[in-house]
Amino acid sequence: MGLTGSDLVARALQRQGVDTFFYLMGAPMLSVESAALALGLRGIDVRHEQAAAMAAHAYARLLNRPGVCMAASGPGTANLVTGVAHAWADGTPLIALGGSAPANESGHGTFQEIDQVAMMVPCTKWAGRVYEARRIPEMIDRAIRAATSGKPGPVYLDLPGDVLFTEVDEATVVWPAPWDPAARPRPVAGAAEIEAFVAMLAAAKRPVVVSGSGIFWSDAETAFQRFVEVAGMPFYTTPQGRGAIAEDHPLAYLRARSVAFAEADLILVLGTRMNYVIGHALPPRFNADARLIRVDIDADEIAASPRRLDLGVVADARSFLEQATAAMQGRVGTDAFAAWRERLRGRNDGKAAEQEAALGSDAVPIHPLRLCRELRDFLPREAILCVDGQEILNYARQTIPTFLPRHRLNSGVFGTMGVGMPLGLGAKAACPGQPVVVLHGDGSFGINAMEFDTAVRHRLPVLVVISLNGGWTGDPKRERPGRELGYTRYDLIAEALGGHGAFVETPDAIRPALERAMRAVEAGTPGLVNVVTDWRARASTAAFTRYVT
Repeated sequence: MGLTGSDLVARALQRQGVDTFFYLMGAPMLSVESAALALGLRGIDVRHEQAAAMAAHAYARLLNRPGVCMAASGPGTANLVTGVAHAWADGTPLIALGGSAPANESGHGTFQEIDQVAMMVPCTKWAGRVYEARRIPEMIDRAIRAATSGKPGPVYLDLPGDVLFTEVDEATVVWPAPWDPAARPRPVAGAAEIEAFVAMLAAAKRPVVVSGSGIFWSDAETAFQRFVEVAGMPFYTTPQGRGAIAEDHPLAYLRARSVAFAEADLILVLGTRMNYVIGHALPPRFNADARLIRVDIDADEIAASPRRLDLGVVADARSFLEQATAAMQGRVGTDAFAAWRERLRGRNDGKAAEQEAALGSDAVPIHPLRLCRELRDFLPREAILCVDGQEILNYARQTIPTFLPRHRLNSGVFGTMGVGMPLGLGAKAACPGQPVVVLHGDGSFGINAMEFDTAVRHRLPVLVVISLNGGWTGDPKRERPGRELGYTRYDLIAEALGGHGAFVETPDAIRPALERAMRAVEAGTPGLVNVVTDWRARASTAAFTRYVT
């Protein structure tokens, strides 16, 4: 029996457990997409290829397995690059499949011919090309294993049109064993490393742990909570790792982060990069005299640590946590750090009182903090929140907590604008029974605003809330070039696309508008609440860049 290369792509994906893919139609991938749909895979077609990659990104993060996106040749695959680069910076397993010009006409100036593999190399863990149709299952297997082994990340597989239309004898095809997430390698720490860690922790008086999304990819949430509770150790997460432990846990002192970092005498960096997000773990943000321990599954991360490590451990997060928790029993008691916890609790509670006063502003235009408070008080505990923008991203980061693992998605360490709507699509596709809310700045919403149409067409009822401050960022003097965007009635656009829309100008109207929109969402219609906010408001945050030295 003969199968085309396109048939093999679809069957290989299905055998590997893929049930959903995000795409924008176009040759030569149309035959792949048709074959996949015929097998029962769910295809969600978007309005821009970058949105396909971003939606697949969210799908991967929520379900802890690779997300899949597809694009046509040339500009179609080129448009994937932003979303793939976002996944690369975020350490998210993504399988990007791009159709390409026929390999047998390479170098002849064929329609949409460009070296797509070279384009993808800088923003993927692995990028390859299929030259022989019968090897397609092997190459897809390799792509999935590359994306999910060690530190996760995106991969790219190039599929020339002539290969996709080649017919092969099914008897000559070798089908690899399906990828099993439970079989992912889990390197463990050595006994001497565990002993050194426990000894350092037992000698400390003011320890903290800083964790990231490595906790999620390792399925280590339960082990992480057990670890901090046995140690009595305050914990902090990066924005990408929020929700690993509920942020109302007794050991969470979120508003005392600056004090914790500056005064800690032992810092455990676990499953996250030491990049700009945590100030590279360098002084003055972190105590220069603190002992520094780092655990990461990637040996290159340990080697590239920006400051000297007292202990570097190459290990899977869950393996390390389980080993360390067992070794701490009887040697590290929760009472040892009681004074430290009380110091952070006092600071945290004082800051919380100050923040609540600011959140209650009745000013018009609406202060973004008031919008955040209304949304915070409205969201159910299990809501998945996707945040995209600048000012509203920072305000939400400071005020809206996360209680469940993987339930917070944002612009990521790449600072990618426009991710909000696509992340919402991917999250709702992954978790249809969970409420999904997208909190957008008006500028960032405009980048992929037409994905609201995707939500309507594919019955992905998300709730979108826009902080409408008339421009790209709060600018007290309104002097920045290209800042002015005007106050677009995005709510009317939502209605025109078949969704529910609401326009809000006063603080007391926010909650009723959210309630009406959520009723529409619960009935299956995507909703959008467009809230006019104060263009003068500026959120305080650590400087991420140093353009002038």
